[in-house]
Amino acid sequence: MPFRVVASQEEEQSDPALAAGERVMLHARGKALEVASRAGVPEGGAVLGADTEVAVDGRALGKPADAADARRMLAGLSGRTHQVMSGVVLITPEGTDEALAIADVRFRDIDGPLMEWYLDLGEWRGRAGGYAIQGAGAALVESITGDPTTVIGLPLGDVAGLLRARALFPPA
Repeated sequence: MPFRVVASQEEEQSDPALAAGERVMLHARGKALEVASRAGVPEGGAVLGADTEVAVDGRALGKPADAADARRMLAGLSGRTHQVMSGVVLITPEGTDEALAIADVRFRDIDGPLMEWYLDLGEWRGRAGGYAIQGAGAALVESITGDPTTVIGLPLGDVAGLLRARALFPPA
């Protein structure tokens, strides 16, 4: 499908007391609405907003502020299963549709050398939970239950479903 990327100027600041699923949907909705209000919703097209959160024990981790924060997050995920939630919001001229996808990710035990290697790469910057599964962060993962594209940050099955519901996919 042809598309155009328009970066949202929406600030990802919300109440940390919100449940992770509520928080991710609030961010995805805010991004989509901000772009739609600034760039418009194309006739016969849509605006798609997305956000991803990593949650452990029901608490959203957010993005690490620095390497020490990334180390804290990754150490807390080491040898454990956590949830990755990706919310998508589709705005069309006919209305708004939303989906929340959840995948369970189990990390292997992250020993000192693996932790230092990953932190030194800097891939953790700007990443929910401090890692990117589509990059070197895959070395931290033992298993995934659910759609891997949810963990990457754009649950393609859900996006396709929303587009199909609005007769935008497959393209004519």
